[in-house]
Amino acid sequence: MKQETLEAVSKVHELFQNKGLTLSAAESCTGGLISHYITNLAGASGFFAAGVVAYSEEIKKNVLGVLAMTIRDYGVVSEETAREMAEKMRLIAKTDFSLSSTGNLGPDMLEGKERGLVYIAASRDGKTVSRELRLKGNREANKEETALEALRLLISLVQPPGK
Repeated sequence: MKQETLEAVSKVHELFQNKGLTLSAAESCTGGLISHYITNLAGASGFFAAGVVAYSEEIKKNVLGVLAMTIRDYGVVSEETAREMAEKMRLIAKTDFSLSSTGNLGPDMLEGKERGLVYIAASRDGKTVSRELRLKGNREANKEETALEALRLLISLVQPPGK
């Protein structure tokens, strides 16, 4: 694990353990890497409840409960889908916070969207934040960058800058 990723994971552990919060993740393009990073450090069982790899459209709809209308109107590679994935996962797992990732890591276009277009979201009760990423690396680098940026987004939601 890269140093910057280790620092982000350590910060997530510290925040969630110190504040007594719980976390879940719904991952598509990261394929479980966010959950892997979180559980790579001891102590994750104290706050990390669940991670679901919802790679297919069917699982996004049938397991997570993403609305078919959302996918039809915006696609699986969309901010709207990322936000719904995070929100639905948080409700399913009954956690304080949830993360999600969905995107196109390549090598080809997907839904007419270019390689490297990724959306991440972090959700807590009453607030969901999301970001669009336009990544330029290879598939593995893009997956790692997406997981890192998702962790950073989560940290900013749990502990806003300046606090």
